[in-house]
Amino acid sequence: MHKLVLVRHGESEWNKSNLFTGWTDVDLSSKGVKEAQEAGQMLKEHKFDFDIAYTSYLRRAIKTLYFIQDEMNLLWIPTYKTWQLNERHYGALQGLSKLTTAQKYGEEQVMLWRRSYDVLPPALTKEDERYPRNDPKYRDVPDELIPLTESLKETIIRVEDYWLHEMKPQIQAGKKIIIVAHGNSLRALVKYLDNLSAEEIMQVNIPTGTPLVYTLDEQLRPVEKYYLGSDTRVEQKMEKVADPDRVME
Repeated sequence: MHKLVLVRHGESEWNKSNLFTGWTDVDLSSKGVKEAQEAGQMLKEHKFDFDIAYTSYLRRAIKTLYFIQDEMNLLWIPTYKTWQLNERHYGALQGLSKLTTAQKYGEEQVMLWRRSYDVLPPALTKEDERYPRNDPKYRDVPDELIPLTESLKETIIRVEDYWLHEMKPQIQAGKKIIIVAHGNSLRALVKYLDNLSAEEIMQVNIPTGTPLVYTLDEQLRPVEKYYLGSDTRVEQKMEKVADPDRVME
């Protein structure tokens, strides 16, 4: 059997302000730092150990992983960062208030952009200062892979590719890994691991700063899945994620 731990980053400054974030590289809020530290403490208390860590190119995930590793005295293990674990790219919605956007376009349209499987948000243009090519983090990413917008479907494609070629072989080799990423990049993994339909994954809400533990068999099929922490607190965090006015992408 293999253990796999997924953690969504702690609350970010833009989560707190209820803005569409996507690939915008915002920092953790003070609450997010605390959530990350508490996640590390829970993992330590439950005697988890890791050989390798994976995260995205975005600081809210990188810092969450750092605080977890610091609490667990695991800052020394190999850590791999990849754009393929980035949050879903929200295109021209990035930086906009979710509440104001809902008032302008209607809640139904905004919910389609946010929670549907294959509906694309309005795209950026390459002339927009938010275009990822303007950020040196993405200088080695081929132009054709740099998104102007993404649905969950496109996010799943890039996350699955990294899982199959990079992370899955490490688990099969017996390595214990932790993945710290984002709401939608982790939903992509959950969809793949749990073999969920496009309709089923739309109902999945992953709370911030709460370790999600999978026990996988030798074929890496889930045999058990649970969150660390009290059921009440996990449910409260899920409800906050699911709330259209307070969801944290």
